[in-house]
Amino acid sequence: MDFLESKVQQLKTDGVYRELPVSETPCEAIITLNGKRVINLSSNNYLGFANHPRLKEKAIEAINHYGVGAGAVRTIVGNMDIHEKLDRKIAQFKKEEAALVFQSGFMCNVGVIQAVTDKGDLIISDALNHASIIDGVKLSKADKAIYKHSDMADLERILKEKRHLYHQVLIITDGVFSMDGDIAKLPEIVRLAKQYKALTYVDDAHGSGVLGESGRGTVDHFHLHGQVDFIIGTLSKAIGVVGGYVAGSLAMKQYLLHRGRPLLFSTSLMPSAAAAIIEAFTMLEESTSYTEKLWDNSRYLKAKLKEKGFDIGHSETPITPVMIGDESKTMAFSKALLQHGVYVSGIVFPTVPKGYGRIRIMVSALHEKKDLDQAVDILYHTAKSMQIL
Repeated sequence: MDFLESKVQQLKTDGVYRELPVSETPCEAIITLNGKRVINLSSNNYLGFANHPRLKEKAIEAINHYGVGAGAVRTIVGNMDIHEKLDRKIAQFKKEEAALVFQSGFMCNVGVIQAVTDKGDLIISDALNHASIIDGVKLSKADKAIYKHSDMADLERILKEKRHLYHQVLIITDGVFSMDGDIAKLPEIVRLAKQYKALTYVDDAHGSGVLGESGRGTVDHFHLHGQVDFIIGTLSKAIGVVGGYVAGSLAMKQYLLHRGRPLLFSTSLMPSAAAAIIEAFTMLEESTSYTEKLWDNSRYLKAKLKEKGFDIGHSETPITPVMIGDESKTMAFSKALLQHGVYVSGIVFPTVPKGYGRIRIMVSALHEKKDLDQAVDILYHTAKSMQIL
């Protein structure tokens, strides 16, 4: 295994090697990490649902009724009535005909993309799409093309050049891009898809629970219901539990139950998770207060960071990058912030291109203004001491 040891040593030499932090408390605005109390600005728990009493109560009830595991894949005896209820709940919330839950958002992309495309088809994917999309595309027998990030002229160029050569063409984009916080130009993508008779596929992992009415997502944000063929979402970020889903037509669901490999070859979602997720969607249907608090905190933090002179890129969502550039300096900044009581994860190559290192701030509805004020103050003074500002 010398070749792996040398690769690990190279990571250390480059200053990007990391030890996994260990959290000893629930995922909240303030956590205990590596034995130290810190302000948590690195979680996808956008709405604070991960430790919410209502979700925990429903999960415990489900454990007492169903046990801790489903016991099989959905196509054998692992399809419990609570899984069917969850599918219906998501479809209702997303205003789509049907929905189907997978074990994770990653598995959803890996399973759906290869199932709905084949040899003789073409997949056109945004250059900054998530790693799970990239892996899902690799598993497909279809040909692949990449368009420049959110560049609609480049997307149309590919469609003009290649559409007539293929049976089906599938355009894939993130709804919200996870490293920069910008939103896909979905109305233009849908317009081009209609013009060139292509299918559309949106991974809304960071849009679900964040954008649209009560967090119904990017499709709702742009009022495009019924115009996007495959809507992917996660249940582990804003929803606060675990899992992923695809929403769309009933035919889509019926087909994926026969050809979605993660569903066919992996045990279905824990019933306790399904129960907690159903409660999370019920809470979003009841009130817009969760998403409103999230966006209020997001706007507040962005304004404070700009006042201090930080480069926060072109974020349009609660995902807020603070651009550093150099990979080694990015990781050193993240470590220094942790020492001073703020946990913000450093993001470097290969997650982002070389030279585009940044820390990625993830604000939530749980943060109070005093937490954000303290965090910005620590960010500012640490950056000044390290000559980042």
